[in-house]
Amino acid sequence: MRRPVSLIPTIAALFVLATLVCPVAAQETKTKAEKAPEPDVVYVPTPHDVVTKMLQLAAVTKKDVLYDLGCGDGRIVVMAAKKYGCRAAGFDIAPERVRESRENVKKNKVESLATIRQQDVFKLDLSPASVVTLYLLPELNVRLIPQLEKLKPGSRIVSHDFDMEGVKPDKVVHLKSNEDNEEHTIYLWTTPLKKEKAKEQE
Repeated sequence: MRRPVSLIPTIAALFVLATLVCPVAAQETKTKAEKAPEPDVVYVPTPHDVVTKMLQLAAVTKKDVLYDLGCGDGRIVVMAAKKYGCRAAGFDIAPERVRESRENVKKNKVESLATIRQQDVFKLDLSPASVVTLYLLPELNVRLIPQLEKLKPGSRIVSHDFDMEGVKPDKVVHLKSNEDNEEHTIYLWTTPLKKEKAKEQE
């Protein structure tokens, strides 16, 4: 029996289409992978007793709105909501950290006060916050200055271990953690930020 002639162009067209589509799909997948954001710092959790001291130093109250930038497992957000009853939001760029934080929020039953979002903190509007907590590298703290300067007067910024070059802290506290037996430094700034005078050139 002879094969119907009409099927030959159809089969050929399907073959060509498959050849064209597969590389395009592969290229799209590669492009998406290339665009996936990477965290600027390696995740290292802040000891719980250091978190406690950070919130104490910031004088957190029920009326505050706390933003934790690079929230890790969400422990600062959870403690702020659970202990002080304030609204708290955590932001992290890593999907696994976001999942872990959301699980921690749910586990501690503070969903009504605490939220976690996957977001680049350098593109974030910080103006709704009255307290901002950080555990980033010094150069990243400096990158945040333009955003931090938009905070309302009297807002507090607390950083674990790393300062903010060019901005004078209101307080610097040293604490030896019972959790890891290491010494930690906590910096507190209040807005408007107090810029340090540039050193005079000799």
